[in-house]
Amino acid sequence: MASQKQITTVPEELAGLRLDQALARMFPEYSRSRLKEWLLAGAITVDGGSKRPRDAVSGGEAIELEPQAEVEVAARPEPMRLDVVHEDDEVLVVNKPAGLVVHPGAGNTSGTLMNGLLHHAPQLEHVPRAGIVHRIDKDTTGLLLVAKTLTAHTSLVRQLADREISREYLAVCNGVLTGGGTIDEPIARHPVDRKRMSVQPEGKPAVTRYAVLERFRSFTYIRIRLETGRTHQIRVHFAWRRHALVGDPVYGGRLALPKGASIPVIEMLRRFRRQALHAARLSFEHPVSGTTLELEAALPADFRELLQVLREDAAP
Repeated sequence: MASQKQITTVPEELAGLRLDQALARMFPEYSRSRLKEWLLAGAITVDGGSKRPRDAVSGGEAIELEPQAEVEVAARPEPMRLDVVHEDDEVLVVNKPAGLVVHPGAGNTSGTLMNGLLHHAPQLEHVPRAGIVHRIDKDTTGLLLVAKTLTAHTSLVRQLADREISREYLAVCNGVLTGGGTIDEPIARHPVDRKRMSVQPEGKPAVTRYAVLERFRSFTYIRIRLETGRTHQIRVHFAWRRHALVGDPVYGGRLALPKGASIPVIEMLRRFRRQALHAARLSFEHPVSGTTLELEAALPADFRELLQVLREDAAP
């Protein structure tokens, strides 16, 4: 359902601004593009009539805003067991398992996280992308942030763009890293394989910071913090450094067994055929209360087993 009509007046201190600029300051809970759409559609009136976005305001005009709840997604609601880490009236955080696609697409029109979210919270059909603020890859596990209202969506998308949402990942990469560091390399679509991403000089800025948690004989357990959120960013950056994530079927190349690897390690690597990557921690400002939420998700069983095998192999 649409939100209740809001009636107010343009503050005198906004006199001289374009109408779309004034509306953005008066209604910060909605994005500027959404306000413009509503204005052009007649859902926002000025002194009872219509105005263009570029028209200047004088201050004191009567503004009536009737938020429109348009259906934003075409996915069908489907019953699905969700691992809900946090939920309130504005925000939902789920712990996504490996193998679950986030958005419907070619070949994945059902059985996605979006289908499950729409069943869990039907009001999400009125929020862009069913409220999903960011995405994680199909075989990556961990925390995913969902906005349940337009107000929350606007706030969280802005926080993400301003790098105010902290996202920490845990991963196991091939090779032994000597220490932590930063990978600051632009990422773009691969020039030949359009399904992949790659480091390209003309790509979008991408910054990945990492710290070493534990070293094994031929692998390293690392904590990663994203400064940006490019598609496949962590996987691309570590592959570019020649330390591809264990099990990565796209960027890891053919399975290469370390020289002298024990039988348990060989067997583990052969059956661990997804990237060893887990979105472990999420921190953000609640869009309504303003309090900081810090949420964590424990490692999934297969990841814990991988670490155990590597630890036993590295033990003296």
